[in-house]
Amino acid sequence: MTDLFHEPAGDEAPAPPSRSHRRAAARRRNQRRKNVVSFLVMVLALVLLVGGAVVFIRPLLTHTPPESNDFPGPGQGSVEVVVDDGDSGTAIGETLTDAGVVKTVEAFTNAYSANPNATSIQAGTYELQEGMRSVDAVAALLDPASRIDLRLTVPEGWTVAQIYGKMADLLMVPVEDVEAAAEKLAASALPESAGGELEGWLFPSTYTLSPDDTPASVLERMLDKMISELDAREVPEKEREALLIKASIVEKEGTEQYWGKIARVVENRLEGCSGDGRLGMDATYVYRLGKKANDITSEEWRKDDPYNGREGPPGLPPTPIGAPGTGAIDAVLDPPAGDWCYFVSVNLETQETKFTDDLKQHLKNQEEYRQWLREQTSAPTETGE
Repeated sequence: MTDLFHEPAGDEAPAPPSRSHRRAAARRRNQRRKNVVSFLVMVLALVLLVGGAVVFIRPLLTHTPPESNDFPGPGQGSVEVVVDDGDSGTAIGETLTDAGVVKTVEAFTNAYSANPNATSIQAGTYELQEGMRSVDAVAALLDPASRIDLRLTVPEGWTVAQIYGKMADLLMVPVEDVEAAAEKLAASALPESAGGELEGWLFPSTYTLSPDDTPASVLERMLDKMISELDAREVPEKEREALLIKASIVEKEGTEQYWGKIARVVENRLEGCSGDGRLGMDATYVYRLGKKANDITSEEWRKDDPYNGREGPPGLPPTPIGAPGTGAIDAVLDPPAGDWCYFVSVNLETQETKFTDDLKQHLKNQEEYRQWLREQTSAPTETGE
């Protein structure tokens, strides 16, 4: 047996580790301690980091921003507000806040102060929206189009006398000033066939007046609008006066659904369907006398007046009898074909109107109308020819 297989006796102690072994073991123990400490430091740092994030981020996630003192706009609906003479920005803001136009007086006064033109806001009645941004409310108050009391609305059929009176009120001038401006405009801008009369030439619409407007400037705008409508329809200048006369009569004699037929009756009457070339329509004489048809006396009906469609001269009256709109103008320009010579509204509630070319049938239709009148508690003005 060789010593390669020799084992020490059981009572022999193992040889002690060498110095190098002891130093290696110590280094390993130190490294393990350092690793543990580093790990603990990392864990602590991570805990601190997460905790700090929670502390700082949570308020950001749960924070509710302060409520704005202004509406986001743009607004909806409409509301009328009045700015009184001498109102300050704060006073206007209080008015708008009470009306629900702006959210707070503070927001409005800030917008008012930021707009260098805000001090130019005029006293008057304005149409604004509810829920507007304050800057938009200031801008609207500076826009003349928002001024209700500076809107001249001319309905279809209004006469120049009605237009002049309304314009004088809005511009706060004597009606004589408006009439003088109208006379100058008529002399310089109307075709010769108009005879120097603006009646029928002022287009019915809504016009916004600015503080700089005068009777002359507003009248000119209204005349220009009518001329532009006639230009668009390519109406020859020499035919315009007659067209406006016919259209004004058509508009006064019936409702829109019958304008075309009434326009044809006008043409047929002028061509002699009734035997005398007279229009026979009450509206022209009503215009002349300024009273209702059944208030006109028998003596007045017998007068030979150019506006008296029953006993006056044949043909058209000298001027239009109001301001016709585009609907009546178009009806005259293109009336439907038909041989109707007479018409009468047999029921003023439904506006049912009957047309015929036979005088006997027309008389029966008139009697139908009178029967309807007898069934009413009050008798309205008779219409129809």
